[in-house]
Amino acid sequence: MKRTKPTTTSKQTSVSLADEQQVKEVLAEAVLGLWDVVNNITRLKPSRSDRYRVTLFGSARLKPGTFGYEETKRCAAALADLGCDIITGGGPGLMQAANEGAASAPERSKSIGIRVDLPFEQEVNSFVGQAFEHRTFFTRLHQFVLQSDAFVVAPGGIGTVLETLMIWQLLQVHHLQDMPLILVGQMWPGLVNWAKTSMLDADSPLANAEDMEIPQCVSNADEAIVLIRKHHARWLKSQGGKSIAKKATRKSNKGTRR
Repeated sequence: MKRTKPTTTSKQTSVSLADEQQVKEVLAEAVLGLWDVVNNITRLKPSRSDRYRVTLFGSARLKPGTFGYEETKRCAAALADLGCDIITGGGPGLMQAANEGAASAPERSKSIGIRVDLPFEQEVNSFVGQAFEHRTFFTRLHQFVLQSDAFVVAPGGIGTVLETLMIWQLLQVHHLQDMPLILVGQMWPGLVNWAKTSMLDADSPLANAEDMEIPQCVSNADEAIVLIRKHHARWLKSQGGKSIAKKATRKSNKGTRR
């Protein structure tokens, strides 16, 4: 991150708390410095990964027994059986559905929740095996990005749209690469079509045509599973054909032979 450092405070060894303006400058410089540290640390990437992780975004409002809940649970269970870890926002609704699906295959998949502190969502759902807590949406979104290999988006509200557009934009500018962004259900083609109509005006385009091909809209969970399975196979090949999930399964099977 390039920035212009304030010069007023850096030449002084101390700043009086009574000098409100310089106190603000010191704090601003300190915060920017912390961001520099975080940005540098997140540049470090492992040469290989033993786990393939899918983040599922979706509504916090849909209840168990609804079609959306049961389909999300089924999708997550299928991905978990494939050996994928499942990451969600850790809350209720479709987040809980995905964690519940992941919990059906604990020997092959981790069920992860990355929650944000909200007054109306006090606890992670009971199907989360590993929980992370954030005070702000910004750091939470950053962790989703750092830990994921693919993104599946179920129907949701404003928060889900925010998450979707963030991933879309990061893929557009190549801050993320080779990560599927799969939008499941009838609500998403309308969003993508709106973007095409509004942003690809021939006289004054606001985006490139290829940007509109980044999100993959599918009708149902089965189509999403097929796409993830293909990407997971390529990922597995790039890792030498081995993963912790597969090793754990082989070890478990070996232990049951007689």
